[in-house]
Amino acid sequence: MKSAPEKLPFSLVIMFALGQLGWSLASFSVANLLTYFYMPPENSAGEGLFPSYIPQGAIWGSLTLLGLLAFSSRLFDAIKDPLIAHLSDRSESRLGRRRFFLLIGSTPLALFSALVFMPPHSSVSGVNIAWLIVTMLAFYIAFSLYVTPFNALIAELGHTAEERLNISTWISVTWALGFALGNQVYGFQDMVATHWGLTKVDAFRSVITAFALLAWVLMLCPVVFIDERRYASVTASTEKIFDSLRATLSDRNFRLFLASDLFYWLSLTFIQLGMSYYILVLLEMEAAKLSLLMLLLFALSFVFYAPVNFLAKKFGKKPLVLSGFVLLAVVFSIASQLGRLPLDRNLQAYLLASIAALPLAIFGILPNAIIADLAGDAAVRTKSNRTAMYYGTRTLTMKLGISAANLIFPSFLLAGKGVGHDSGIRLTAYAAVIFGVLGLGFYMRVKENSQSST
Repeated sequence: MKSAPEKLPFSLVIMFALGQLGWSLASFSVANLLTYFYMPPENSAGEGLFPSYIPQGAIWGSLTLLGLLAFSSRLFDAIKDPLIAHLSDRSESRLGRRRFFLLIGSTPLALFSALVFMPPHSSVSGVNIAWLIVTMLAFYIAFSLYVTPFNALIAELGHTAEERLNISTWISVTWALGFALGNQVYGFQDMVATHWGLTKVDAFRSVITAFALLAWVLMLCPVVFIDERRYASVTASTEKIFDSLRATLSDRNFRLFLASDLFYWLSLTFIQLGMSYYILVLLEMEAAKLSLLMLLLFALSFVFYAPVNFLAKKFGKKPLVLSGFVLLAVVFSIASQLGRLPLDRNLQAYLLASIAALPLAIFGILPNAIIADLAGDAAVRTKSNRTAMYYGTRTLTMKLGISAANLIFPSFLLAGKGVGHDSGIRLTAYAAVIFGVLGLGFYMRVKENSQSST
């Protein structure tokens, strides 16, 4: 093993970023389409876009079955992340301590991203509930096996703050491409149904299956092309898991970052879950229009990637992150009033997408670079490499935020999720404004890091 790893050439940065495109596309379905499929938007007659496969109403106070299942699976997912991070940190596999996990996680991650949407019965059934539980748990196990070690490679393939920021920028581009491509499911679904004569359900499943196959191929790119022992810092950790976790959480800056990040993921998940309702119900537009708007949103975010990278190097990351939280609050303030603003409905939709593009670019690039800096600084300070534990702990917090969002978002919809009965949809936007403000408050207390300005 070389004492000084080589700089990762640009061609391999792209191969690494393609892995991000793969897991972004694979995770899009379960993260963003679960509510759309199992609690679909309704038309003015109260008819859902898809059949009901599980109970739709509240089953425990104001909580829904879907919300509870999504929350429970995400909570399970979050709890095991530090364990997988620890196993990866300690791994001495010949393939590489990160690539080994990428290899074993890629196939089940792609497979279960599609199987979640294929319940055995065509109507409400206990078997469908059991199917959803099993496939979601399997999906999230595979997700952690791939994503936590993948993120740890950001700090290990980038040997300076500038290299880590550049890697974070490119994987942010491919994450956004995956998210943008995933959002085309609405338009592809209509196109497949029309040209192939399929039902909406079969058309939806066909698109999801095609996405899963593409994601699987892309996720294998870092495994096949990147020699981890040549380009990455590969010193294995010898700490016990709780010692490693305790040492990681002793970093005050990191704790404040985690608190802020929790509210960011609550807010972002509300965007992801709510966009179809904001466009299809509040603005009464067609599904194909939603796909077009989401494509526009991410095309605009790409425009901001280079400026965000430049400004972060020149002024530091913290001012940009604070601006991102402010803009998130603005986005949801607009979303809460869609259909009521004295503007053309198309203009309202384009306004929402245009303003949302900048915070998506900011939060797409900077958090991974910030964590890489924090982990690198801690490695120098403590002489122990806990990179995956930093990312694993962040991933735990991220998934707690996503879990909470998946739990409470469907509950808001009980107050109304149809045309003319949209109170629940608007409540989701009001809640997300509060999340953005809280995230802003925590990040204001983060102090600049010694390796780079966070």
